[in-house]
Amino acid sequence: MAEPKVKQDMAPPGGYGPVDYKRHLPRRGLSGYSLFALGVGSLLLGYYTLIKWNRERRRLLIEDLEARIALMPLLQAESDRRTLRLLRQNLDEEAKIMKDVPGWKVGESLFHTDRWVPPTLDELYYLRPSSEMDNEKFGLQYYV
Repeated sequence: MAEPKVKQDMAPPGGYGPVDYKRHLPRRGLSGYSLFALGVGSLLLGYYTLIKWNRERRRLLIEDLEARIALMPLLQAESDRRTLRLLRQNLDEEAKIMKDVPGWKVGESLFHTDRWVPPTLDELYYLRPSSEMDNEKFGLQYYV
């Protein structure tokens, strides 16, 4: 028989080498334990800064409260002076208005007591324009 003209490809003697079919992916990022530790660490750092800020804020609030307590007598004295000035002006105006009425006692108290009774805004501003009383009652609420 004659030799065929086409030579068939055959495997080399001993066969082909092994075929690499497994996935070889590089490791990406941190492991699960390290991510967990990083999360816990960031939480602890956040709690630490929160506690630190709360302490600072509490200290500042106490400082503001102490300043307010220290200023309270001064503010009360100014308020009392303003009240007494308005009462004096009201008594002068009352004496001027009621000078012709016989038996009228200027500044006679409406209350049957010897104790100091703080006057209401109506008692302080009844001889003044209504705009002054409205300004004292409502203050800056007109601008809100």
